[in-house]
Amino acid sequence: MKPISLSLTREEVRRVRSLLGREPNKTEWAIIDVMWSEHASYKSSREYLKLFPTEGKDVVLGVGDDCGIVGFDERYAIAIAMESHNHPSAIEPVAGAATGVGGIVRDILSKGARPIACLDPLRLGDIYRDERSKYLFENIVKGIADYGNCIGVPTVGGDAEFDKSFNKNPLVNVVGVGLVERDKIIRGVASNVGDTLLLVGSKTGRDGIHGVTFASEELKSENEEESRPAVQIEDPLSEKLLIDALMEVYETGAVSGCKDLGGGGFVCATSEMVSKGGKGALIDIGKVHLREEGMEPWEILVSETQERMMLAVKRGREEEVEKILDKWGVQHARVGVVIEERRYIVKHNGRIVVDLPVEIITNPPTIHRRYKEGKRKEPEKPKIQDYEGFLMGMLADPNIASKRWIYEQYDHEVQTRTVIKPGMDAAVLKISDREGIALGIGCNSKHCRMDPVMGARGAVAEAVRNVTAVGGRAIAAVDCLNFGNPEKPEAFWKFKVSVEGIAEGLKAFGIPVVSGNVSFYNEADGTPIAPSPIVAVLGRVRLERIMTMGLREKGESIVVIGDTREEMGMAPVVDFERERAVDDLILELNDIGSITACHDLSKGGLAVGLAKMAFVGGKGFDVDIGSMPEKITVSEKLFSESSGRFVVTSAEAERVVERARGRGVSAQIIGEVGGKELSYGPFSVDLKEAEEVWERGLRDLLV
Repeated sequence: MKPISLSLTREEVRRVRSLLGREPNKTEWAIIDVMWSEHASYKSSREYLKLFPTEGKDVVLGVGDDCGIVGFDERYAIAIAMESHNHPSAIEPVAGAATGVGGIVRDILSKGARPIACLDPLRLGDIYRDERSKYLFENIVKGIADYGNCIGVPTVGGDAEFDKSFNKNPLVNVVGVGLVERDKIIRGVASNVGDTLLLVGSKTGRDGIHGVTFASEELKSENEEESRPAVQIEDPLSEKLLIDALMEVYETGAVSGCKDLGGGGFVCATSEMVSKGGKGALIDIGKVHLREEGMEPWEILVSETQERMMLAVKRGREEEVEKILDKWGVQHARVGVVIEERRYIVKHNGRIVVDLPVEIITNPPTIHRRYKEGKRKEPEKPKIQDYEGFLMGMLADPNIASKRWIYEQYDHEVQTRTVIKPGMDAAVLKISDREGIALGIGCNSKHCRMDPVMGARGAVAEAVRNVTAVGGRAIAAVDCLNFGNPEKPEAFWKFKVSVEGIAEGLKAFGIPVVSGNVSFYNEADGTPIAPSPIVAVLGRVRLERIMTMGLREKGESIVVIGDTREEMGMAPVVDFERERAVDDLILELNDIGSITACHDLSKGGLAVGLAKMAFVGGKGFDVDIGSMPEKITVSEKLFSESSGRFVVTSAEAERVVERARGRGVSAQIIGEVGGKELSYGPFSVDLKEAEEVWERGLRDLLV
């Protein structure tokens, strides 16, 4: 019998007893349970994540810390990370989404970086038919907006998809980005014996207890109420103070290590810091400031109360740091010290309540999951008789319709770095007078459900294309791998082949992964989500060479670059060699000034892509789809979602076509910019009417 309610398997319980040679006490069981949970330990995914490329010339700090760091120039580097807060957002959407933002911001802050941006890839339920999904959607957006706006970190991009598989289990993924001087980077490591472990930030309460174990099991409707205490409570104003105070503290050089108190709380932060430093810790949790009376030692150690950080402060410099924290009104407590012996010892009221080897806490066993190939979903090819009606229906679909209702709630210009605002292919932030960073996201969850292999490959290709479309060259990636229950062989197969596909793509593009997250158990009442391996790519861009998608000058030629294939209604085949050739071509054409507008093609294919370019630029077009040489139907030419394609405009189209053919890439001039209609050849629609349908598609569902 287990002494307390644990999520550990029987085999894991036996393993703990064998390693320790005794029966752990209640507090020890509680912290091992948290640290061995799927969400904290990656015990099912660890062996496959090794497939990812993690090294590169621009990598300053790679996988294994709270976030990755990529070199930008001689002085600065970019901190970037991606996390999920899916289960909490399903139970308490405002708090769940808000604390997801707060957590990723602290991951960035823990590296000595000032947070400069967030992006929010979302997966939401069927808001057409399900009122609960609509409620979750509206409040998830509210949580992101309220928190980000309060702390002064702009939400500059993201995406949103809607599908009934997310009705009870939405996905709230967040990308965080920060800027740090290369010589002021701080690691999540405590390696100096005698350094003080200083807990900084909010008082500790009972909120978020068992947060990581809650995230490591399926959601069940009947357990919703009892799961609420596992959701953390947000306090953005405290986070804002924490950001400003720590940025000043870092300037002193007195901090030798730092880690966010996120999943796993106090025990996770402190044990991982000393473990990575090859040391141990002597903790006194009686020093922790508590928000609630009567908290037991195990509750203090595993609570996931937000807005808290753990600092390793150089011995003798504690008062220097504390004086700054006092000035900002940020609470702090000396809760421990780094020791030579690799043990994790915790005292409470003078009594030792935990005495464990650090390795038992931080090195859980790997689980080798069984997998079984699942069925790929058959393509759903619509038979189109009314092209105009079909296009208007697609423009109104929330998966394609304008996401303005979402991003207009976010302050995306605070800090004044935002060069390209939400709604474009990628966000661009100014870093120096001449250069900036581009941030693109890729993942079509519908494609991943149809074919997990090609869907995952497509996630990489799309994220890179989004960066390319604004003139950026991809240099690094982060990911959030959202899947169902890994204990089910078919679900684990989807994860396995997705990781393999992403790894292959990143290697083909020469892009390392510097940080990421795996979110399993995304199932509600036994129904799994559509697998969603979301990839975010960081690129470097010259500000003078930024491209946007809006159609500009009347009479400019419209050119389709890349092959359109018979792939309507299916997950398109992704050929990384061809993808890279097309991306390189676009960047070359941009360098020589041959492109005036650029947009990558994805959802809705060429017809929708051209329409969006018209909406952004406020100009129509006249193209002849029938002139495209591909031996496929007009419907396929219009709506196939074939990968590896761009639409560009140019005043020197023949030169564009010649350059493309020289690289072995197909390119066709299909028409020109101008007029008040979207004229495709077989049919036309009024520009303003189509734009109104597109703008209202999502908004009308929420009124």
